[in-house]
Amino acid sequence: QVQLVESGGGLVQPGGSQRLSCAASGARTILSTNVMGWYRQAPGKQREFVAGITRSGVTNYADSVKGRFTISRDNAKDTVYLQMNSLRPEDTAVYFCNARPLPNYNTHAGSWGQGTQVTVSS
Repeated sequence: QVQLVESGGGLVQPGGSQRLSCAASGARTILSTNVMGWYRQAPGKQREFVAGITRSGVTNYADSVKGRFTISRDNAKDTVYLQMNSLRPEDTAVYFCNARPLPNYNTHAGSWGQGTQVTVSS
């Protein structure tokens, strides 16, 4: 089973930047980590897709973060990153790392990390 561990969350001021990292370990395969991505869940809201990237480097972003967030990955390390710039209070949420075989980006498939809190506030 794939294990995912996120890091890099915390408190940041509006307009600031933050970088999240997620490393995959455990009994994983090329297929199980073919697509890695980030999702988030704000208090009282449903989990939503943020960004995803395939092993070949094809990316996909939610409209709400396009132009502000950048996803990247290091295939040799099975690690995915999320660079978040121009952060807004509405970006406040628990961010979850995800790994799955196919880029369908629904909010329930694949393996999940434990989540890391990102709070954007002055």
